[in-house]
Formats: sequence, structure tokens, C-alpha cells
Amino acid sequence: MIDLWLIGIGTGNPAHVTLEGRAALRDAGLVLVPRKGPGKADLADLRHRILSQSGSTAPVAEFDMPVRDESLPYADRVARWHEEIARIWADTIAANRPEGPVALLVWGDPGLYDSTLRIADRLTPRPTLRVVPGITALQALTAAHAIPFNTVNGAVTVTTGRRLRDHGWPAGAETVVVMLDGECSFQHLPPEGLHIWWGGFLGMAEQVLDSGPLAEAAPRIIATRAEARARHGWIMDTYLLRKTLG
Repeated sequence: MIDLWLIGIGTGNPAHVTLEGRAALRDAGLVLVPRKGPGKADLADLRHRILSQSGSTAPVAEFDMPVRDESLPYADRVARWHEEIARIWADTIAANRPEGPVALLVWGDPGLYDSTLRIADRLTPRPTLRVVPGITALQALTAAHAIPFNTVNGAVTVTTGRRLRDHGWPAGAETVVVMLDGECSFQHLPPEGLHIWWGGFLGMAEQVLDSGPLAEAAPRIIATRAEARARHGWIMDTYLLRKTLG
């Protein structure tokens, strides 16, 4: 049976990798590194830099990430994509015959809006899992803006861009954090009484931030995001929306 270690590496800053994560990388017998296609080579390069700075000497096996079939309904598309990734993991591990645990460097934290744990469940036999937590985009965002995650005694709703676009502002919510939004779905909300804090490439040298009343900040954020994505070929971003008093 395989020991599979899922190691959260934060939001792009190698300094975000915890001491536990660095030790796990040094103890791994094999590290899997995904390649995500043209224009995204720096995502793999970042993982290699983290391995080097952690002192890892484990062999590295790179693999190409499959592409989702956009013609399928969303749930079917994701399920088939996960199944294909699990097959590639299994084939890559078998081909490399690791002598020790297999490690995957997971952007952010393996438990927050990431599918690595669900993909691991598809492996047969199911591996023995170890999860090393990482700094999340939520933490990196609030730290970058120096704001609290919640109001006093207030709840926070964490959702996706797809759900915000399709269902609007969550009922009863005061603070909403949005993940996985490639379409700036905040632009579909009535902006009155909302404040936004947005960040892209959080924790990295390329970090970009903006904040303000949604009506004023939304056009700036849309333009900044488009320019940054065009320049780098990819972008990871998130934002927090909060109702303002009065």
C-alpha cells in the first residue's frame, strides 16, 4: 500500500511552507509535480524551488495534467477529470517504484477548495494518507490587506464564483469570501452597501491588491486581473466581500 503525503505549500511564497511541510518533503521517497501546459511552467518551477529550499533530495516525477472536457455537464466533467488524474498518478507511481512515501505539493491547503483528497480516494488500493496543512488564500488575503476575517461574533460564508454568479448573495450572509472565480462574478451583484478586498498572486512577488466600495473598485479589479493574467498566462486570486453599516 502506498503512503501518500499531501503537503500544503501556501499561495506561492516558498516562505509559507511550514517546518512540518519542509520536513515531510525531505523524508519523501518520490515527489509528483504536475505540468499544466503552455504559459504555466512557472507553477512547476515554483514547486521545484520549494523542494530545493526544503533540502529535499527525493526523485521527482513530472506528469501532464489532463484537460477537462468542456462539452460535458459540470459534475460529469469534474468526475471524469478526477478519474483521469488518479489514473495518471497511479501510472506515474508504478513507473517510478518509490522507496518511501509519495508526496504531492498542493497549492494552499489540501482541505480547502482543492480536489486532491477526492482524487486520492479514487486510487486502488486506497493509499494511507497524511495531510500537512498549508496557509490558505483566505489567510493570505486578509493578511495582505491587514483586515480581520470576520466581524465581531460574525459568521463568514465561503463560496465559489460559480455559485455567486448563479445564486447571488448568500441569504443572511454578512461577509462572503469567494474562491475559484475566473469571471469576476462580483460584477453580477448589486454593489450598493458592499465593500471588496481583492488579491491576486497572494504572497508572491507579483502580488496585486485592490479594495474599496464595490461600485468603485470592481472596474479597477477587472482591468487589473485581465492585465495580470495576460502578462503571466495564469492568475490565482480571491476576494472578500462585506456588507457595510449604513
